[in-house]
Amino acid sequence: MTIEQIMLQSEALIFGSDKPLTAIDIAQLIKDTESEDELDLAKLPNALDAIVEKYAADFYPFEVKQIGGGYQFLSKKEFYPTLAKLNGEKYTKKLSTAAMETLAIIAYKQPITKTDIEHIRGVNSDYSVQKLLEKELILISGRMEDAVGKPLLYTTSKSFMDYLGLNNLDELPKLSEILNQEIVVPTLAEEAMPENAHLAVSAEGELLEVEKNDPSNSEN
Repeated sequence: MTIEQIMLQSEALIFGSDKPLTAIDIAQLIKDTESEDELDLAKLPNALDAIVEKYAADFYPFEVKQIGGGYQFLSKKEFYPTLAKLNGEKYTKKLSTAAMETLAIIAYKQPITKTDIEHIRGVNSDYSVQKLLEKELILISGRMEDAVGKPLLYTTSKSFMDYLGLNNLDELPKLSEILNQEIVVPTLAEEAMPENAHLAVSAEGELLEVEKNDPSNSEN
C-alpha cells in the first residue's frame, strides 16, 4: 500500500470510531482488511502525522488530535459555541466547584483514597466522588491494602483524558505553574500605618494621617 492509501484507510477508521484509536489499533484493523504483505507498517507513523497536519489547516472546522493514547476527530475550539447551540445543555453543563476541586485533587494525587481527598478539602466529599463516578471521569482502581479497612483508591479515567484532550497525565499543567502566580494579600490597616501615626477626620470630612503625639490633634 502507498502512504496515500494508508492515509485514506486510517482516516476512515478514525472518522468511524467513537473513541480514540491507537496506531496499533489502526494497523491491526487495516491488516485485517488488506493482505499483510500489502501493508508497510513503517509508513503508518508518517501517514498519521500527515493526517494530523492536513486537518490542522484553517479551512477545516475539525481536526485529528492524539488524545487518550489514540487518534480522534474533534471539532476545533472556535466552533464550540455553535455546536453547543446544536446539542443543547447536554454538552454545556459544568461541574460544580466542589466536584472540580475533588477532580483536581484526584488528578494530581492519584491513586488516592476518599479520606485523603476529604483531608485536603476539609469537607465531606461523598457526593462529589459519586457524581464524578457517574460521569465516568474517575474510577475505582483498587484498594489500599496496607491501610486499616483497605479503603478504595480513586484515579482519573480514560474519559477524563478525552474530555481534556490529553494524551497522558504528564500533559497536565504542573502544580508549580498553577501556584506560581502573584497573589495579592490584603494588608491590615495597622500594618500599613507608621507606628507613630493614626487616622483622624478633619472638619471638612477628609481622612488625615496625623502623628500620635501631635498636640494639634483633637478627637471629638
